[in-house]
Amino acid sequence: MSDAGGGLVYDDLIEGWRRTGVRPGMVLMVHSSLSSLGHVRGGAATVVRSLRGAVGPAGTVVVPTLTPHVADPAPECVGVPSATVQAQRASVPLFQQDTPSSTGAIAEAVRLLACAERSGHPQASVAAVGAHAAEITREQSLAYAIGRDSPFGKMHELGAHVLLMGVGHNRNTFLHYVESLLPRPRLKVRRFPWSAGDERVWVETEDVADDNDTHFPVLGEEFERWDGVQPVRVGNALCRVVSAQALVRFATARLDELLCGSGTVRGRAG
Repeated sequence: MSDAGGGLVYDDLIEGWRRTGVRPGMVLMVHSSLSSLGHVRGGAATVVRSLRGAVGPAGTVVVPTLTPHVADPAPECVGVPSATVQAQRASVPLFQQDTPSSTGAIAEAVRLLACAERSGHPQASVAAVGAHAAEITREQSLAYAIGRDSPFGKMHELGAHVLLMGVGHNRNTFLHYVESLLPRPRLKVRRFPWSAGDERVWVETEDVADDNDTHFPVLGEEFERWDGVQPVRVGNALCRVVSAQALVRFATARLDELLCGSGTVRGRAG
């Protein structure tokens, strides 16, 4: 129930996560919109506390903590840069464990927990808290940052579930993991500053490209019909919990079909 001051409280959220299918012991990858829930007493901190309560001490909550601003501000510039481009590139910060993310208030609330662990990719990190947090965040390759050698590969091994809280499958990072497994994925180049001892250098790696709402919304809708996923309203937000392993099984062949029908696209550096 809500308190007398209005808005959702911890118990409301716990009851809502239970209705969506969140269970104790789960590894739960959370993509979220705080505003979609409506007013929550205590804001993002209350939501995070409720998620941790729902998975319990044996469970793990994981969030994306993306840092797209740690990127080349002039990716179109090749060769020796001008003084202006040099200054722009010099102003880009190196990624640190305490670098703020732009992924939303709930993700930031997890990242800021004293007990949280965070993976080390300069653009595509995740933060996690709970029983498997250190295991999930321990390794992440610079190339194909959401591929097999990443927190997403580890979560897939652990039988994780994905909670979409007021957002759609266009925000479901596990679909990028699916694409990284395909023989002909769409590709882009990541470019970011890196500390090599006492020297600051720019690193360029290959990764799967952004979907830009092309196939992922369709793929997610088809998967939900196939798997019988039923959205549940928590506060004002439509929420879904899906099995990452079931999603990967369904989406690998289907996304390959969609890409073969539309061709592949190489993206610009990010």
